[in-house]
Amino acid sequence: MRWRSGLLAAAFVFAAARGVDAQAPRKLKVYVSVDMEGLAGTVTSDQLGPEGFEYARFREFMTREVLAAVQAAREAGATEILIADSHGNAENLLVELLPADVRVIRSWPRPLGMMAGIDDTFDAAILIGYHASTDNPRGVRAHTFRSALYTHMALDGKPISEGSMASGIAGSFGVPVVMVSGDDVMIAELRAQTGGGFEAAEVKKSLGFHSANTLTPAGAYALIGAKVKAALGRRAEMKPYRLGGGPFALEISFKQYLAAEVVSYLPGVERTDAHSIRYKVRDLAEAANFLTFLSNYDQDLKP
Repeated sequence: MRWRSGLLAAAFVFAAARGVDAQAPRKLKVYVSVDMEGLAGTVTSDQLGPEGFEYARFREFMTREVLAAVQAAREAGATEILIADSHGNAENLLVELLPADVRVIRSWPRPLGMMAGIDDTFDAAILIGYHASTDNPRGVRAHTFRSALYTHMALDGKPISEGSMASGIAGSFGVPVVMVSGDDVMIAELRAQTGGGFEAAEVKKSLGFHSANTLTPAGAYALIGAKVKAALGRRAEMKPYRLGGGPFALEISFKQYLAAEVVSYLPGVERTDAHSIRYKVRDLAEAANFLTFLSNYDQDLKP
């Protein structure tokens, strides 16, 4: 009977080992893209760039909204987090305040624009500080990619926003956007554009292009943390936003007609009216990279 008891003991050890393996934490990889216009308290250019008198303070608020999302994601089981600084010069986050075990994407130009670095290894995406599109008359600081350049942007005739483009790029890799933060107008617009069942942290209510009824930063941190936890808790039921494989007709209207004329000299670009062009792109990655070119090219570029 000794051999039988030995066999039983070995089987117990094997089963116990399998149980330990089964309980080993599953990797949960989270992507965070962060903009600035949708932060709590942000209402004018005074908060949005180095020339603004409140910019230094709002860089910290931006960083702490991201920290709230990161901490909540960790508590919800995230094991790897990539953060894309996606506003202005993309050098806004105070990187020294971020945890040692996250990675950060900074500056331009870069492939995939505001979603640089995302791929099919991620389980979920989060959009912090996003805003409504240039086609929307109601959102705080509403614009699409460059407020000084564009007055309209669409894919196949349907207006897009930075949030819907981000969601579509994530979706092309099979990654759902599970949580967004910003004003009430952005949230409503993005739900209408994507049909998203994402969690949303409404950190302010728009009163106009340059005004809002806003949470305090502390209130925003608490709300963002709660929504990130809720989102990652129900991520299995959220579906990626997929636009299909393309091709797509990217339509852009410029504030200045000369920009439309010059861009129309590129092969494949059709000028549709004095201020507008249409360009066929194979997929959303090509659309994002074309927009990166338009937003960053300067004939005086130097290393």
